[in-house]
Amino acid sequence: MSSTAKDVLKVYWHEARRYKRSLGALIVFIFVSTAVSIIVPLYYKKFFDVLSAGNVSPDILQKLIGFLFIILGIHGISWLSWRIVAFVNSYFQSRVITDLKQTAFDYLIEHSYGFFINNFSGSLVQKVNRLSRSFERFADRLSFDLYPLIIRTVGMIVILWIIQPLIGVIMLVWITVFVAVNFLLSLWKLKYDTARAAKDSEVTGALSDAIGNHNTIQLFTGFRFESLRFKKVIEELQKLMNFTWNLSGFIEAIQAILWITAEFFLFYFGVRFWSEGTLTIGTFVLIQSYLLLLFDNLWQFGRIIRDVYESFADAKEMVEILHRPHHIQDVPAAKPLVVTRGEIAFKNVHFSFRETRTVLENIDAVIKPGEKVALIGPSGAGKSTFVKLLFRFYEVGSGEILIDGQNIQRVTQESLRANVGLVPQDPVLFHRTLMENIRYGRREATDAEVQEAATLAHCDEFIKNLPYRYETLVGERGIKLSGGERQRVAIARAMLKNAPILVLDEATSSLDSHSENLIQDALEKLMRNKTTIVIAHRLSTIRKMDRIIVIDQGKIIEEGTHDELLTNPESLYQKLWKLQAGGFLKYRA
Repeated sequence: MSSTAKDVLKVYWHEARRYKRSLGALIVFIFVSTAVSIIVPLYYKKFFDVLSAGNVSPDILQKLIGFLFIILGIHGISWLSWRIVAFVNSYFQSRVITDLKQTAFDYLIEHSYGFFINNFSGSLVQKVNRLSRSFERFADRLSFDLYPLIIRTVGMIVILWIIQPLIGVIMLVWITVFVAVNFLLSLWKLKYDTARAAKDSEVTGALSDAIGNHNTIQLFTGFRFESLRFKKVIEELQKLMNFTWNLSGFIEAIQAILWITAEFFLFYFGVRFWSEGTLTIGTFVLIQSYLLLLFDNLWQFGRIIRDVYESFADAKEMVEILHRPHHIQDVPAAKPLVVTRGEIAFKNVHFSFRETRTVLENIDAVIKPGEKVALIGPSGAGKSTFVKLLFRFYEVGSGEILIDGQNIQRVTQESLRANVGLVPQDPVLFHRTLMENIRYGRREATDAEVQEAATLAHCDEFIKNLPYRYETLVGERGIKLSGGERQRVAIARAMLKNAPILVLDEATSSLDSHSENLIQDALEKLMRNKTTIVIAHRLSTIRKMDRIIVIDQGKIIEEGTHDELLTNPESLYQKLWKLQAGGFLKYRA
């Protein structure tokens, strides 16, 4: 769904309305400071009218000095008003920007697993930052440019109309034409600004993707390939930037023509009225003062409009995300999941990706409380999807999944995931300390409990050799640790969480033989009194499971114990077993 400027304004207003008093103060004091700037030229008019009379007397001198003090006082009011505006605006904008970032983060982070695997993390980060920056640009242009321009324009036209109606009409017609032309040209340019913003996000995504896979680029000597790929994207951005900047130059050329025309006609008719004695020298000074005052504002008008629409374009992508419903949502009045036994039941579950690729079909399976079940099968058989459906990372197409008789689609996602622990095959850690990463399993845990879990998972063996021990930062995604070390941290985190249902996704795959023996002991303790699902490719890890479920092409084709499945000479399990038994399993024996 494509968002509009109206949608962006609604998002801005949703956060800004919390600070109505500050917003009201800004409106009042900007009005005061702008209005008094219109009054100053009136006193300059009076000053030069008196001065041009040619009479020099103490009374005239006193009157001129009096005008100067009045002008000084008006400037003082303007100065004080702008100082108040500056302080109030600092508070108002900083609070709204902070709230926009928080709102964007809170909504973004609740999107589904599928959303994040289809979007670059770097692009999402940029969209959040653009939303807050776009508000700052919009608010600045509105508060310090557009709003004062409206006040000045209306005030000046009214004053000139009173002094000389025709001069007022000329000013009104010129401003109307100037504003209309600039608005239409800026609106025409908007679609190119939107395309530039989208391409900029694409560049950020490409950059993030390459940096995140720098090791793969080195291993596969892909530097030149990636350089050319990135060059293609940034050259497309360069073309859009060049085009939009040239458009800006064209619009400014039109502005200059309109400005020269206005100045000529105002002074042409001014000279005619002066010759007739209906226009004074002071009025000429007034007109020139107003022209100079309007010149900068109106010259910037096109840029103001373009900046406003560019801010909308920058915010547009994040607003679309804010308006996109979360794919996985709690149903109304969802209740917390209560796990008393830990029984899991899949009842005629069917799942497809976008109705084009069937991944799981007619899955019926019951995992008894405390049972240890292994899922095995060829790559792409549907094992990982089976588990993702249990976590509600995806919604089932049809059928239902029950935990202790409770449909997981009718319980809160938070309570569901609080009761299911996971040790993934490739753990991803926060760029935080080891203490914080392990404590994430149970954030209220004490340091002693964290260290106990780390010891059980044999993390202490490598932590004790680190310079800052538990306070060591692990790097982005845990890059400073080896695969086996990250795996042990994930196991420690699961131990600390101590959920009644546990999923192990090839939890020992990244460990050497020595570490695996240590971890196997820790996992046995972790699995005790828990309903456990083990996804395995290495069949040696599942011989002790209570039951083995074999999945192929999205269907359960056989199940039983290790020994039972080996009795069937045609079983897929026996074929997989023979393949592995002929390889590293014999070697390990």
